[in-house]
Amino acid sequence: MEFQVYGLALIPLLIAIIAVFTNLGLPKKFAPVVSVVLGIVVGIIYLAPGDIKQGVIIGLALGLSSVGLYSGTKNTMKK
Repeated sequence: MEFQVYGLALIPLLIAIIAVFTNLGLPKKFAPVVSVVLGIVVGIIYLAPGDIKQGVIIGLALGLSSVGLYSGTKNTMKK
């Protein structure tokens, strides 16, 4: 399984989408779930359209990375 570097640029995009959703009223406790789901969708449709397993794995990595980056940045800014 190859992991293309251009897929990493999607992490900030996922963070921005989740920020928009939370500003529109999405409860913050659902933000990680939505991020992972969006990551999986992007992984399957955009990054690995021919291989669902690979798309799910890459999507999980993207979604979880965006959740961690969002959470880490938010916690750092609070302190």
